Amino acid sequence: MNSSELLEFFKALADASRLKIIGLLAQETFTVEQLATVLKLRPSTISHHLSRLAKVGLVSARAEGYYNHYRLETAVLEKMAHRLLSQKTLPAIAADVDLGAYDRKVLADFSTLGGRLKTIPARRKKLMIILRHIIKDFKPGIRYPEAQVNQILAAYHEDTATLRRELVGFGLLQRERGEYWLVEEGRSTG
Repeated sequence: MNSSELLEFFKALADASRLKIIGLLAQETFTVEQLATVLKLRPSTISHHLSRLAKVGLVSARAEGYYNHYRLETAVLEKMAHRLLSQKTLPAIAADVDLGAYDRKVLADFSTLGGRLKTIPARRKKLMIILRHIIKDFKPGIRYPEAQVNQILAAYHEDTATLRRELVGFGLLQRERGEYWLVEEGRSTG
């Protein structure tokens, strides 16, 4: 499913009257005149809505004498719901989005050109971005004495105690008896 198909599907549903029509057609078939009367709309308006819904396959018509009887194509609705809820569809729609843009913006907003922090963010989400950036200076499997941790953190900000405490608090570093080390992948509490 491409994003234009999905957009057309949601546009077809993006109207209160069309949603009511779908709700009614989910119960039984209706003619344009019946829908117009029930929804207190002009037949031409109902025809327009039915046309939009038919374009994406949600409704179909069956001629009976002079009238077309419209019904909901539940199989199409179920198929679309299944496709939407698949683990591949929704992420694929956002595949061309730059996920790192916000992180880079936060880093730029809080850092000088030399990479030092202007200030430590108060908001948790922004602080986590900063901490994930800082943690890259620590190597897995190495235990760092507090003095060495302070030396690494001082390159970013003079308040090494706050940075150290936050790195431990967010589950990026672990601490025991004055030594610090990286938390294993997947065990972070951030």
